Amino acid sequence: MARGKKIYEGKAKTLYEGPEPGTIIQYFKDDATAFNAEKKAVIEGKGVLNNMLSEYFMTGLAQVGVPTHFLKRLNMREQLVRACEIVPLEVIVRNYAAGSMAKRLGIEEGTQLPRPIVEYCYKDDALGDPLVTEEHIAAFGWASQQDMDDILSLALRVNDFLAGVMYGVGIKLVDFKIEIGRVYDGDFQRLIVADEISPDSCRLWDMKTGEKLDKDVFRRDLGSLTHAYTEVATRLGVMPKNNPQPGKPTLIN
Repeated sequence: MARGKKIYEGKAKTLYEGPEPGTIIQYFKDDATAFNAEKKAVIEGKGVLNNMLSEYFMTGLAQVGVPTHFLKRLNMREQLVRACEIVPLEVIVRNYAAGSMAKRLGIEEGTQLPRPIVEYCYKDDALGDPLVTEEHIAAFGWASQQDMDDILSLALRVNDFLAGVMYGVGIKLVDFKIEIGRVYDGDFQRLIVADEISPDSCRLWDMKTGEKLDKDVFRRDLGSLTHAYTEVATRLGVMPKNNPQPGKPTLIN
């Protein structure tokens, strides 16, 4: 499928105009970044794995009634998605204390939280995506109160789905972040899950060993990022268990 012109390039993906109005081609790169892009590398096969895994999760969400921007996978690295207006927030759902929350609140990493906690960050790389409250969101008009109610509902539904899927393959869903898009049908607006869901945007720990199977492997120099992502894909059945070259994923159609 022919791409149109490039419309955006981020740290992990490039977006191109799609073949039909209202569509976008989302290309997954092998670039890995951490600490607001202060640490960078190119990890062979990462884009292919994230494309496969995001397709798997987005398709699963649609099957349980959670609307997403995903339309179909085009090839090893590209997806066709619905164009939408991105709400300028990162929506973070935490089931266990880890990362910035553990540091910020002085909670031991891995501590189970009394209930899922939803946090919001303002999407601005230059500012380091600062944590914001619903008061900030309302005051600056980033989302209405109805939007926030819908975003919270979507985030918790995604959490229920992902946590269940991961539990079934022996993986603990520590936390994850999603982005939300607005789409319009005439005068009617609705919110959908956009961007991607992959080990780039989740913290995933092996339930028995505590081994990290997410981007913390890269952040903390814990080993092969491709190996960790391949392990997640293999457990979920996205990749054959006998794949001989973890660095060069084989795609299941």
